Amino acid sequence: MQFKDIIGQTAVKQRLIQSVRENHVSHAQLFLGPAGSGKLPLALAYAQYILCPNRTETDSCGVCPTCQKMQKLAHPDLHFVVPTATTKKIKSNPESDLFMEEWREYVIQNQGYVDTSSWYSFLDVENKQGYMSVRDAASLLRKLSMKSYEGEYKIAIIWMAEKMRVDTANKLLKLLEEPPEKTVFLLIAEDAEELLATIKSRTVLVKIPAIDPAAIESALQTRLGCDPQQAHNAAMISEGDWLTACHSVKESEERKFFFTTFQQWMRLCFRADYVNLIKFSEEVKPIGREKQKELLDYGLRIVRNALLFNNNLAEIVMLPDDEKKFNANFAPFVNAANLSEIAALFDEAIRQIERNGNAQIIFTDVGFKMVGLLKKK
Repeated sequence: MQFKDIIGQTAVKQRLIQSVRENHVSHAQLFLGPAGSGKLPLALAYAQYILCPNRTETDSCGVCPTCQKMQKLAHPDLHFVVPTATTKKIKSNPESDLFMEEWREYVIQNQGYVDTSSWYSFLDVENKQGYMSVRDAASLLRKLSMKSYEGEYKIAIIWMAEKMRVDTANKLLKLLEEPPEKTVFLLIAEDAEELLATIKSRTVLVKIPAIDPAAIESALQTRLGCDPQQAHNAAMISEGDWLTACHSVKESEERKFFFTTFQQWMRLCFRADYVNLIKFSEEVKPIGREKQKELLDYGLRIVRNALLFNNNLAEIVMLPDDEKKFNANFAPFVNAANLSEIAALFDEAIRQIERNGNAQIIFTDVGFKMVGLLKKK
């Protein structure tokens, strides 16, 4: 990871680079900031910059053997401690070293922008919560007691440090108080209140702010290929969180599918086009039961929005312009005579799909009944 790969955070990057160039690298630093702000990418780029023998004024060289190993997270002087839990593969005594292959794959796959929820999902720990055991601290102590293999420094990255148990934190505390020579600890955390006060007192705080929305907007266009309007909308609601912005883009793509599909369906119902309503039901069948249920649930939300429009509360309907326009046009067809029947029809269709009913028959039935319901005054 290089500094140029990090979204925004210009001031933090400059401060970290300056600390290396002025030989003021603190032996223990706490990267503290909100989720999705890029704490881990910053720590990885910082570690690579420290170890790179050919660093420039602004970044590591990116091409030397050291940088190549760092980009694979496989440098022998780079060590990780991360929260883990038992899995189908590791049934007892979990610790970071047992999951390093998965950790490297997960971080590289996500370009360093990670969170605990997706990490636990990647490991398939089911409903268990991850933690760092005293075994993690003991293993780290053994590694750091040895001389560095290749670089001048040994670097330990402790991701989500608040997940350390008390005995783990106390064992690590001894390392922080009497660190091995040329060792740098980079602790990464989101909730300072969950860290031991003694740990916080022995680290230099590096505050990582939320990412500037303009930087997120630009990255969404270059990295994810979003169009300018989609990138702008996602950046505005992200609150400086790259992960939230990415999730918003994914949601908007799914939402667009449901919007266009439902819009097509209702137009067929308005026209009483029974032949194409049957064809529509055939096309909906392959999308799978979960998406079928979500499509019906989307229809229920439009019915609820119709109530708001019909009661002069359109300003509280928060939707993209095209969806809001459709909702406004659809609202006059939902009234006291058909509202409860439409809602009951969609609810019952969802229940039938959950019970493995034939989706083609269910959607055909709903479509045919909607033809009559939308004509009720």
